[in-house]
Amino acid sequence: MATVFKIEYHTRWGESLCLMADDKMYPMAWSEGDVWTVSLEGVPEEYFYAVTEGGIITRTEWENHRISRRPARREIRDKWLDCSIPGCPFLRKHSAAIFDTPGYRGAGTAIPVFSLRGKDDFGVGEFNDLPTFVDWMEKSGQNVLQLLPVNDTTRLGKWGDSYPYSPVSAFALHPIYVHLQDVGVKPDKRFRELQKKLNSEPFVDYPEVMRLKTEYLLEAFARNGEKDSQKPSYKKFVKDNAEWLEPYAISMAENPDFYRWVQYHLDRQLKKAVAYAHSKGVYLKGDLPIGVGRDSVDAHSFPELFNLDSSAGAPPDYFSTEGQNWGFPTYNWEEMAKDGYSWWKRRLRKMSEYFDAFRIDHILGFFRIWEIPVTQKGGRLGHFNPAIPFVRGEIEAAGLPLESLFVEDPHAEGMYHPVISPDTSGLADWQKERFSAMWNDFFFHRHNEFWKRNALLKLPHLLSATGMLACGEDLGMVPDSVPEVMARERILSLEMQRMDKGHAWPYLSVCATSSHDMTSIRLWNSDDKDPIECRRILQDHLNSGSMLAIFPLQDWLSMDGELRNPDPNAERINDPADPDNRWRWRMHISLEALQKAESFNAEVAGLIAGSKRNLFGKGV
Repeated sequence: MATVFKIEYHTRWGESLCLMADDKMYPMAWSEGDVWTVSLEGVPEEYFYAVTEGGIITRTEWENHRISRRPARREIRDKWLDCSIPGCPFLRKHSAAIFDTPGYRGAGTAIPVFSLRGKDDFGVGEFNDLPTFVDWMEKSGQNVLQLLPVNDTTRLGKWGDSYPYSPVSAFALHPIYVHLQDVGVKPDKRFRELQKKLNSEPFVDYPEVMRLKTEYLLEAFARNGEKDSQKPSYKKFVKDNAEWLEPYAISMAENPDFYRWVQYHLDRQLKKAVAYAHSKGVYLKGDLPIGVGRDSVDAHSFPELFNLDSSAGAPPDYFSTEGQNWGFPTYNWEEMAKDGYSWWKRRLRKMSEYFDAFRIDHILGFFRIWEIPVTQKGGRLGHFNPAIPFVRGEIEAAGLPLESLFVEDPHAEGMYHPVISPDTSGLADWQKERFSAMWNDFFFHRHNEFWKRNALLKLPHLLSATGMLACGEDLGMVPDSVPEVMARERILSLEMQRMDKGHAWPYLSVCATSSHDMTSIRLWNSDDKDPIECRRILQDHLNSGSMLAIFPLQDWLSMDGELRNPDPNAERINDPADPDNRWRWRMHISLEALQKAESFNAEVAGLIAGSKRNLFGKGV
């Protein structure tokens, strides 16, 4: 039997109302009195109303309507749910209420899980190390912990697998982060000897750690797998996650039960760490890779959602003069739109089980992506997709040659894109002028409204799927439509002195001293900055108007001459110019030593207090 949903809402000319439920959009019909109506089979547990114009969501409710039991009547009359917090800058309610507190300004640290160094781990940082790190954050007045992606990237167990931005599953957690002792591994003499050897290494030995952890996990599964599988918590986990867990487990090896069991324990360990962080007033910010591997479970299960003949990457920029080729396929957004971007929403909901906020890696990918033919190794000869390319006649009318200046669009014969870093040395001056005008128009003006609409067709759907605070990585070659859309949707921008955008930093932003793709601030425009200069840089960022100030641990440590690494070159996590980069950086001091660094911790706490970023404690 159908249920009728009604809501009174006054729309402007051109606007319509729809009901959003179960990843679907249900258009509503208008009637006298500005009452909008739609009939649904069944009653969704959660839903919300949205205003649309020209197929784009322009406004949503502050929070979802929830139905805990079937209503007695088959007609539900709702009122529009608006935010009741005066001065709140956001459009949608966040699961961490502190983010919606007017005037909130937080401080935190960014560090990969694999880089943590605890006394009881096994050559690599683990989820069980997070509580100890949280204790340090609480002591120093911080409340946001930012991590790199934690999805499984296991392929061959070699160094290539250490790259965290090419997951084999958009849902599965990486087995390298499991704490072996908590899944039944007994720390016998051999274990202790291996543990001591691996933990003495200055960096993570990814292949060796993965080999040994897998060996121990298989032994523990043989002893405890059957017993664990009978637990109600295990059965519930398998049932609740079946949609992604089953294809993932089956694709990984001949023993799917083993991979279900490993994911069960990873989920328990991470959720335990998250609960502890929340109890200390610390919130977790995750990292959402823009893509997934070409060989991923997702690409195999849903090939229609991906352009498998192309690779995503980045054009030449600050990070890499030759551009970047990330190796994963681009998305078939038209196909994804058919079911309301269901795959993306499921992905985000899984992420929200662990994180309160998330960094959208390369947010420009929701506007357009740098697409590279699979035949190309580098990123230089790519093109933007989608785009409005030039027709051959336009180029010929301008008196310009095609060769070396333009690349043909692989999806449209006879259409061309300007090469992003062309060699114009052989052109006459008038040709250089004309090409420069076409180049500037193409990359900075021609697509503004086109890319804006492209992003707005997707982002409101995705942002409404969870209560996570959204932060966008918007560095590099950014068209004008990007900051406009981010401001409209209240997505926090990323601001850095090192990559200044030429404007004052807005409140809705995250300011950072460095990223995982950079050197630490010690090597910013100098051989090695002294602690006093590093402290000044940190203080400048903390005193900014940005809502969040989140710094890599290396940059926090840079202001202490005794604690920081003697070799600043050893602190870099990734070099984007190196396609074979090994993601292996690990803290050079232990978490326990960091806890005991009283003078340093007091200085961090003092800087944060001085910037008034610790006024909102736990429980807010």
